[in-house]
Amino acid sequence: MTPTLDIQQPRPFDLVGDTILIAGNATAFEGTLTIHVSEGHDEYSSFTQVGSLGLRQFQGSIDIPATNSFQLNRLFLTLADDTGNENGPSVTIPVLFGPRILPGYRGWQPYTVQPGDTLSSIAQSQYGNGNFQPIFEANQHVLASPNLIFPGQVLRIPRDDI
Repeated sequence: MTPTLDIQQPRPFDLVGDTILIAGNATAFEGTLTIHVSEGHDEYSSFTQVGSLGLRQFQGSIDIPATNSFQLNRLFLTLADDTGNENGPSVTIPVLFGPRILPGYRGWQPYTVQPGDTLSSIAQSQYGNGNFQPIFEANQHVLASPNLIFPGQVLRIPRDDI
């Protein structure tokens, strides 16, 4: 069976900012896909266009206002073709919302864990203080505990100065 919705960006657990860029392949009735972003306390919706005949690539985005009421940093992005049928196909993926993880979030940079590193020492070198929480939260999909990191692991370091 040919997939009718395939989100290629963002990937599950990607670290996203105030504007979430969305791209993929879709077959949509009348060429409209609905975008919903929620974490259970607040929700935002938008839409994007896609070709209506055959599988087509699409690009879209949704802007999350700074006045959002999100309580959690894990959001669920749902893309749905519900223009022709309220029970049409949909895809939901979890993403991590950078502005809830680090105030002023502007992006992230990779960091390869070195022997002897701890999250506190990485935070000290990256932020000038030992607050490792933003690093831990940005990597919650690969870190089970802030005390378990391994040399060679590549971590995402949220930044407010990029």
